[in-house]
Amino acid sequence: MSVIKRAIDSEGLVRVSFVDSRDIVQRAFEIHQTSPAATAALGRTLTMTALIGSGMKSEEDTVSAIIKGDGPLGSIVCTADGRGAVKGCVGNPDVDLPLKKNGKLDVGGAVGKGSLAVTMDLGLKEPYVGQVPLVSGEIAEDFTYYFAKSQQIPTAVSLGVLVDTDYSVKQAGGLFVQLMPGCDEETAALIEENVKGLDSITTMLENGASADLIITSVFAGLFFKYLDEVEYEYRCDCSRQKIERALISLGEEELKKMMEEDHGAQVTCRFCPEVYEFSEFELDALLKKAKK
Repeated sequence: MSVIKRAIDSEGLVRVSFVDSRDIVQRAFEIHQTSPAATAALGRTLTMTALIGSGMKSEEDTVSAIIKGDGPLGSIVCTADGRGAVKGCVGNPDVDLPLKKNGKLDVGGAVGKGSLAVTMDLGLKEPYVGQVPLVSGEIAEDFTYYFAKSQQIPTAVSLGVLVDTDYSVKQAGGLFVQLMPGCDEETAALIEENVKGLDSITTMLENGASADLIITSVFAGLFFKYLDEVEYEYRCDCSRQKIERALISLGEEELKKMMEEDHGAQVTCRFCPEVYEFSEFELDALLKKAKK
């Protein structure tokens, strides 16, 4: 379980969220058995999706982040809901690239060029969808650009995943800072300077920095108060009914092909290890629904 701590300054002009997301990213690694570069890319996206999700007001609200790059990693898909659940997957979990010259994982090279799309379903008639081109493929910079261009909100995003020698997740976390409309230049400059003075997320976590210390450092020079904490965990909400709907959506021809060639179907959820078995008789029932 990862706890997202949120705070706001006394004037309501600066919002800060921080999460130690190691538990979330480690669970994703265990499920998908990702390579270090894939772990970092997926982990950063999961962390940011959870941070965005923590601001949703209803349990029924959802947010999805989809990164489509032309790099060997393929697409990254992450979803969070208002119940404290986040999940995600990558197109190629085995991608393996040389380290960059500075010894860091080449997440940008794994992702490549492409786009970032964020969809928020907040119970309105239509979900909100924003899309921007990728700036670097390093994830944090891309989300920063998304909020600046798609939502016109000055934002600072810092994300980090430190992979251990056994490929497990040693540290992971994320910092999310936003300046609300009406924020004066003096406050904005102070926050910018404070954020610039921070070490990387993984360095701070390795050195034992707490969420309280990091948030206090961002607000240095300002009065602030904490909002309610929000708990998030990696949790998939797949079900047989959802898989049935997905099979029906494939259409009559594909269902007939499964019946004739395989005499059934075996579907593994792309977000978790759950496997769903369908007999030829069950596929025939779905075929009848597809015809309707």
